[in-house]
Amino acid sequence: MSFSSDDFEKALEQHDYAFQRGQVVRGTVHNHESDGIYVDIGGKAAAYLPNDEASLRRSVDLTAVLPIGEERDFLIIREQNSEGQVTLSIRQLEIKRMWQQFEEMQNTEATIDVRVSGVNKGGVTVDAQGLRGFVPRSHLIDRDGLDTLVGKILTVSLLEVDPERRRLVLSQRLASQAASLTQLEVGQLVSGRISGIKPFGVFVDFDGVTGLLHINQVSKNYVSSLEAIFQIGQAVKAMIIGIDDAKRRVSLSIKVLEKHPGEVLESLDTVMSEADDRADKARTAVLRGDTEEEKA
Repeated sequence: MSFSSDDFEKALEQHDYAFQRGQVVRGTVHNHESDGIYVDIGGKAAAYLPNDEASLRRSVDLTAVLPIGEERDFLIIREQNSEGQVTLSIRQLEIKRMWQQFEEMQNTEATIDVRVSGVNKGGVTVDAQGLRGFVPRSHLIDRDGLDTLVGKILTVSLLEVDPERRRLVLSQRLASQAASLTQLEVGQLVSGRISGIKPFGVFVDFDGVTGLLHINQVSKNYVSSLEAIFQIGQAVKAMIIGIDDAKRRVSLSIKVLEKHPGEVLESLDTVMSEADDRADKARTAVLRGDTEEEKA
C-alpha cells in the first residue's frame, strides 16, 4: 500500500500533540533567524524561541550558546497557534529553576554573589543570577552613600524567597557575620564599639559581627545601670564566652577580665587598658568553664 504526501499531511492533522503552556519539552535547535530560533520538538510545526527568551543573560552569542543540532529542555510559554506552532523559553525555565534552587538554599548557610543594579529609599536592588532581588538598608554593611554601590558585587545570604510573589530579600550583613563567625573562637579577646544598650545588656560591633555583653557578664558585682557605665560608640574590649552558629549569636564577657569583683564599676578604663595583659588568665578561666554564659 502506497502512502502519499497527502496521506502524510492528513495523519499529521489527526495527531494530537497536546502541547500545553507550562510544559517542559525536549527539542533540537533547527535553525537561526534574525528575531529568534526554530526548534524541532516533534510537533506539526517547528517551535519558536524568541531571542529575548533564549537566555537569562542579555548579551550572548546565541549561535554559540544554541548551535544547530543542540538538544535541550525548553518551556512552552504560548500554546499552539493556527499553524500548530508553540512559543518556547529557556529564560523562564532557568528563572523557574533558579527560584527552586534559592528555596533549597534558604535554610542553609549558603551565600551568593549579586550585582547592585539600583537604589531606592529602602535599600538597593540587585541582579541575583538573573532574578531581581532586594537588600534592605538595614542589611547592608555600608548603609550610607548607597549610590556608590551601583555596579558593585555583594556577597549575601537569603532572607526571604517567595516565588509566588516574586519576592527575593537578601542580607549582606548576615553573610558577613556568617563568614566572620568562622574566624572566631571561645576565649578570644575582641575590640569593638557599643552599638546598642538594652536593659538586659549591651551590643558590641566588631569585625562585622555584633556580640551581646549580657548585664550579668559586665562585672562580678551587681550592675544597676548599664547607661552609667557605657555609651553608644564607646570602644570596649571583651572576651568571647559563647558562639551560637545557628542563631549567629556571640556572647561576650568583661567580668572575666576583672582582678577583683566590682573593678569594672570602679575603674573600667584600667580594665580596658590592661585587657590584653589579662587575656591569657581570663581565657584559661573561660575554657575551663569557670564563667557561665548568660542568655538574654
